[in-house]
Amino acid sequence: MNRPVTLTLTGDQHARLYRHLYPGDGLEAVAVLVCGHRDGELRHRLLVREVFEVPYALCKRTAVSVKWQPCYLDDLLNRAEREQLSLIKVHSHPGGSAHFSPLDDDSDAALLPAIRGWVEADVLHGSAVMLPSGEMFARTFDGQALNEVTFVNVIGDNLLFWYPDGGSTEVPSFAASHAQIFDEGTIERLQRLVVAVIGCSGTGSPLIEQLVRLGVGVIILVDDDFMEVRNVNRILNSTMKAVRRKRYKVDVIGDAIEAMGLGTTVIRVKKNLWNADVVRQVAECDVVFGCMDTVDGRYLLNALSTYYLQGYFDVGVRLDAVPDGAEKGSVREVCGTIHYIQPGKSSLMSRDLFSMDQVAAAGLKRTDPAAHDQQVKDGYIRGVASSRPAVISVNMYAASLAVNEFLARLHPYREEPNVAHAQVTFSLASMELMSEPEGELQRCRILGRHVGKGDVRPLLGTMELAEIRA
Repeated sequence: MNRPVTLTLTGDQHARLYRHLYPGDGLEAVAVLVCGHRDGELRHRLLVREVFEVPYALCKRTAVSVKWQPCYLDDLLNRAEREQLSLIKVHSHPGGSAHFSPLDDDSDAALLPAIRGWVEADVLHGSAVMLPSGEMFARTFDGQALNEVTFVNVIGDNLLFWYPDGGSTEVPSFAASHAQIFDEGTIERLQRLVVAVIGCSGTGSPLIEQLVRLGVGVIILVDDDFMEVRNVNRILNSTMKAVRRKRYKVDVIGDAIEAMGLGTTVIRVKKNLWNADVVRQVAECDVVFGCMDTVDGRYLLNALSTYYLQGYFDVGVRLDAVPDGAEKGSVREVCGTIHYIQPGKSSLMSRDLFSMDQVAAAGLKRTDPAAHDQQVKDGYIRGVASSRPAVISVNMYAASLAVNEFLARLHPYREEPNVAHAQVTFSLASMELMSEPEGELQRCRILGRHVGKGDVRPLLGTMELAEIRA
């Protein structure tokens, strides 16, 4: 396999794995990760669905080795074959050795071909090591050779990335100034990241500008709209000439990114998010920014984050003015919220941002506007949102807040741990900045059982995306 292979866990999975592998007795322990996939064009992502601890009682454990009974894998092997899943053996190195030992080589030489022989699906299996710091490294077996995993990462309160060749990239000259604040490791992570931004207008445009100038390696822009006159007041680098030529927003922004010459690879997707090809493309990313206000689109991004283990930053802005009367036009509120969504924890639905009935209504409006309008007229659908006002200064404020939230998780710098800031709301009317911790938010019952499923049929478990094979 020529494409890079990566391994991704949630914060909860990583914490559970650490507790089992490091119980405090200084002896090695072992577990097995059951993984789904995003078998993409840029990379092959192994996505942890579940962690299975091998009981200590089934092991002979020392400070430098662990022997265990492979019969423990029988049920997992049958399931892996049935569902075409990957199995990754993980063990601890209490002494801190940051490489596979000769004993590990012998163990993998016996175990991994046996797993591949049992699971007749053409999927990768492998092994990994967790160090006392929680850092991990891994390798896979493709039927012929062992291959190093490009990186292991964790999508939790913090965004953690571990590279076997960490420190091998140079800080580009344009990043030298912000490298003084964020260490070289953070700059390296930015350079290696694949990020998607969905929606390239009000908040999306200034957000993209910041990501590129920070040095993000690959950015995927998703927006199927052409430039309009009303967009020029808030899309950076846009012109009336682009409006007259009916240029796509992603082309206007993409051209500007390439003209910067800062090394970011830009991928332009001129399609709606509700397209199986687009979903699969976005699923290759490490981090996703949602800069759209449609309810069904935000739900889809939340589902993507869950199935494909991605950090998801949802950006929302609201401006309210008095609609009529003596004070018509007076500003009542200027506010917005940045939601950080982790797979397996709270969602936009469990945070009461919208209901599944509203998702269904938004989907009907997108797929059958006439039927939607009739249901509104008949009173079956209430609270329909109208076109919202937009002010570039507010959009840029929200975009900057989202990027800083992202940086705080890539390079934790706040006095409080990041778990305290699951959602951050600002009000420019009352000049307040308010945070809500993850622990006070309900876990999502709708998406919780789909963590790490990856490529399934139908895609994201959604029949609307079933026409293309997942």
